[in-house]
Amino acid sequence: MTFGEEKYMMGKNCKLKQEAFKPMKVSLVIPAYNESKIILDTIRTVSAKLAQLTEDYEIVLVDDGSTDNMAGLIQGCGDPRVRLEHYSPNHGKGRAVRVGMLAAQGDVILCTDADLAYGVDVFGVMLDCFAASGADLVIGSRRLSGEGYQNYPPLRILASKCFGLLSHILSGLPYDTQCGIKGYRQAAARQIFSRCGTDGFSFDFEVLMRADKLGLKVEQIPVSVINFRESKVNVVKDSLRMFRDVFRIRRAVRKDRQ
Repeated sequence: MTFGEEKYMMGKNCKLKQEAFKPMKVSLVIPAYNESKIILDTIRTVSAKLAQLTEDYEIVLVDDGSTDNMAGLIQGCGDPRVRLEHYSPNHGKGRAVRVGMLAAQGDVILCTDADLAYGVDVFGVMLDCFAASGADLVIGSRRLSGEGYQNYPPLRILASKCFGLLSHILSGLPYDTQCGIKGYRQAAARQIFSRCGTDGFSFDFEVLMRADKLGLKVEQIPVSVINFRESKVNVVKDSLRMFRDVFRIRRAVRKDRQ
């Protein structure tokens, strides 16, 4: 398996104009933990963009055990397209994404973080790619964009690239696994997330390893961080945990007969 294999490259079919997108129900899953300061602005921003792209959409907010009344704000937002999934206590981003993916009802399910790090214009690009390429997954890659890591602190860039190198060595997959914008056809999301068990930040690595083992088609699109803020990730502690997790995940996926 090489970086040049067609299965993993951004296909020509993804480079189409917006009119290529055919109407379908779209779900947007947003995992969130203690995001009460921004969550209402996030809801307004994503709802306005999705309304431009399709008449049939839902926004699934997953409250990962927040303690700042974020759930109350979501419940009172007044947007009928918004659905809240919540649990307590906090378990981690991987659990929140898994809960949202299995609850979402869209034909295509997009997922991004509450800070909208990659903006919202990328939603249309991803939907076009689904419509044109027949992909099961469409995932963002900062590596494919010349400005993908713009404004990142040097330590975060180093940690991200080291983890990416380790992920590639262990899995053979050339993806930017930790990029926070991904999309799935509903059937693919069900297949993948019903098998996943990683609650922490390494869940993306498990998702893509399972997608590969299932033989699902993955397309990549270039993305850049346009809304940068200080991460909740502890670069040292969480990086060490993620390095440990990738070995566990590789063993688990290889043993699983699917």
